[in-house]
Amino acid sequence: MDNASGVGVIDKAVMVLDTLEAGPATLAQLVAATGLARPTVHRLALALIHHRLVARDVQGRFVLGSRLVELASAAGEDRLIAAAGPILLQLRDATGESAQVFRRQGDSRVCVASAERPVGLRDTIPVGTQLSMKAGSAAQVLLAWEDHERLLEGLKGARFTPTVLAGVRRRGWGQSLGEREPGVASVSAPVRGPSGRVIAAVSISGPIERLTRQPGRLHAEVVCQAAQQLTDALRKSAD
Repeated sequence: MDNASGVGVIDKAVMVLDTLEAGPATLAQLVAATGLARPTVHRLALALIHHRLVARDVQGRFVLGSRLVELASAAGEDRLIAAAGPILLQLRDATGESAQVFRRQGDSRVCVASAERPVGLRDTIPVGTQLSMKAGSAAQVLLAWEDHERLLEGLKGARFTPTVLAGVRRRGWGQSLGEREPGVASVSAPVRGPSGRVIAAVSISGPIERLTRQPGRLHAEVVCQAAQQLTDALRKSAD
């Protein structure tokens, strides 16, 4: 495997954690992604659950555990959140709309950073807010690059269609009109981690009256630029 440390059990455990960076996974998905034997993956996953590095969601799938959040806090500011602050402020000022960064957490997406409009009508999404993965442009972006099985699962009950997600992948950004909340529009673009996986979405949101019924035409370019800036910042900090 790439970047092997020579300590086999640690390298295999990291492979499991790296796979879960992209979102929830069944045992079969972990086996397929890591190339490890099923009994080995099962044993590693249970050990990681014991130490709270991995947990299970309501559907029994494996997800990253709460201990990782605690360790990240102890080590200092989260790289994504630290890098997002000034980029979101620039995005807010460039568009005049509230800007956010969302991460997927199980079957929800969580706002981990935001920059609100200082005046006027606001679509406020405080840090820590959990929203559905079934509606909104950020949900589209966080789902669009998943593997086929996860993508099909994520589309069950979603307000968007496979055709919409194909458009997101083709263009590199998503938009929504009243999907999550009536009267609210949004535009989102993917943030990729050093491994190339989509790990977050940068979004702007506001009333359709301001963003119009084609918000991507107005703002997709600058939202994509912000997402790329954040991707580049994460890549540099990992070097």
